[in-house]
Amino acid sequence: MTDFATVTRALDLPFDEAIAYLREKLSVTSTTWTDVWQKANAKAFTVAGATTDALVEDFRREVMRALESGTTLSEFRRGFDAIVEKHGWEHVGKPGWRARVIYETNLSMAYSAGRYVQQTEPETLAAFPYWQYVHSGARHPRKQHLAWNGTVLRADDSFWDWAYPPNGWGCGCRVRPVSEGGLRRQGRTGVDIAPERIPTTTVNKRTGEVLKGSEGVDPGFDYNPGKVWKNASPGAVPGLGG
Repeated sequence: MTDFATVTRALDLPFDEAIAYLREKLSVTSTTWTDVWQKANAKAFTVAGATTDALVEDFRREVMRALESGTTLSEFRRGFDAIVEKHGWEHVGKPGWRARVIYETNLSMAYSAGRYVQQTEPETLAAFPYWQYVHSGARHPRKQHLAWNGTVLRADDSFWDWAYPPNGWGCGCRVRPVSEGGLRRQGRTGVDIAPERIPTTTVNKRTGEVLKGSEGVDPGFDYNPGKVWKNASPGAVPGLGG
């Protein structure tokens, strides 16, 4: 099983909340992937290096079509190629790889946000007050993600503010709701100790910018997209004047 297959396998919830998350985003142009950083991505749709509104909008429509109609990666790649040709876009990376990153990341984040909204409905939290980190089973796992596998914490634990998956490029990890009965069936009498959030810094080799992050999570992914989206003011983009 490929790492990408573990991501698509995890995308299994009804579409409504995920579609709303993507539909409500504001289109934003950028020159590099750090222009729209971390929490801002919960409210802004951007493609790194897409510097015109028309180009961003074409990619947005293609991603929306993938989410609403179940477009496959192969179909999305054909749409990507057509958009690149139409705009004469000079992008970083090979076309197949770049199309996959855009497709995979946007769909994973949309489904993550949708899951969070569903899991935090009052009646759902009353029935399932705990969440469990579930590793994707990727063939080449990140050691920290694998170490978190099976960890059970309260749904309101601050761990989920910075490590609610996906936790990196191509991450297919997910969160499983757990009831009181489910906790007992696992032989548990309580929750685990929450992993410590250890700050990290990464230097963007292209710009020299120092990027702050959290150990075990790829730079820019240490936030909860669903929580940011749910709590943000309408029309506001955190970190971009919102």
